[in-house]
Amino acid sequence: MPTNDTEQETTQQQMSRSNEELWQEWAIDVDADPHSIPLSKLNPAHPSLFEANTMQGYFERLRSEAPVHRCEESQFGPYWSITRYDDIRHVDSSHEIFSSDSRKGGIRLGGQLLLDEEPDPTFHLPMFIMEDPPKHDEQRKVVAPMFAPRHLADYESLIRQRAGEILDSLPRNETFNWVDLVSKDLTGRMLATLFGVPQEDRDKLIYWSDCVENLTNPEYFESVEQGFQELWQCWQYFDEVWKQRAAEKTSAGDLISMLVHGASTRDMPPNEYLGNILLLIVGGNDTTRNSISGGVLALNENPHEYDKLRADQSLIPNMVSEIIRWQSPVAHMCRTALVDTEIRGQKIKQHDKVVMWYLSGNRDEEAFEQAHKFSIDRADARKHLSFGFGIHRCLGNRLGEMQLRILWEEIMQRFPNIEVVDTPTYLKSSFIHGIVNLPVKIPG
Repeated sequence: MPTNDTEQETTQQQMSRSNEELWQEWAIDVDADPHSIPLSKLNPAHPSLFEANTMQGYFERLRSEAPVHRCEESQFGPYWSITRYDDIRHVDSSHEIFSSDSRKGGIRLGGQLLLDEEPDPTFHLPMFIMEDPPKHDEQRKVVAPMFAPRHLADYESLIRQRAGEILDSLPRNETFNWVDLVSKDLTGRMLATLFGVPQEDRDKLIYWSDCVENLTNPEYFESVEQGFQELWQCWQYFDEVWKQRAAEKTSAGDLISMLVHGASTRDMPPNEYLGNILLLIVGGNDTTRNSISGGVLALNENPHEYDKLRADQSLIPNMVSEIIRWQSPVAHMCRTALVDTEIRGQKIKQHDKVVMWYLSGNRDEEAFEQAHKFSIDRADARKHLSFGFGIHRCLGNRLGEMQLRILWEEIMQRFPNIEVVDTPTYLKSSFIHGIVNLPVKIPG
């Protein structure tokens, strides 16, 4: 783990601050009516709103009254919220105006504007999704072949076999957590395959993914610094994998081999290697896993749609897109303005943080008819925002869709009903719209 004793003292002090202190400082009434709060005081990014699943009212108000909204005070600093579908597409597709560069603030709230400062490599983890062209394009191109159509075709039978094994092992007539036994297990197995590591290590990959999304959660870590110590265990594990792949003369076809032999990735410093590993872990896990869980929940909350599915299983491919729209597993992505610009008459200054709320755009009444209705035969479900647009569009989107499609095909061959028996528990994060616990029962 890299260290720099003197230059990064301020950063380390900030990272060492207690997570409990941070949450106490920014406590919020999650059940308050968002219309009772002055518009200038709205902080829709507060993670507690997502944990309580009460955030949608904030975005409804913003879409109606202030679709380009400035929050001056938050635990993340000041930021602009972009909540309408067309505006989100504009920002996402304009990388020459809005930067993803980690040194300018990165892709999620909490990233700091560094400009000419030298970031602490212990806590600064660059990755290609947080780069602008040309570096972004060069590094993305290294791993893109893994998600080409010919590779996806090879995975179909493997995913189907694993989905069947997982579903056949589930208990009957007793309550269990669908997230742990299905959502995590299926995506964890796929991650291990993509990285070319032993299947018995897949729980480590899921654990490190969870660490990323719980760095500020006092139930996980006393401080962000403690969380980063766990993430560097991930680097130690994959450093050994890197050395093994580097000893091989040709690529073995897994993601680590691709990075080892890629011209733009083979000389990455440790923090950049770790950053790209975590990007691939989170990107290959959280989106799919939370859509798997979100689909079961959505069908239970909309039993007429479950009836529709039971009557016509050919709807599964379209239902997958609707589930991803409905769940919006990546709630937001951030950009930093490179120049002064304007959206809907609001003047955005250079260096301002701009948040694209995919979760809001996917419920935009101007983009989707009856946007607040979950409809598995929705004609335009595929135009959802959840995979992003432009050069940063999700690299593994088709693999995620394939896993969801196959899983639901196998579910419907086995279980006419999966019953949600208690209230779900949500992730304390405004970045990943995640489900931590989904208590279900399968009738025997």
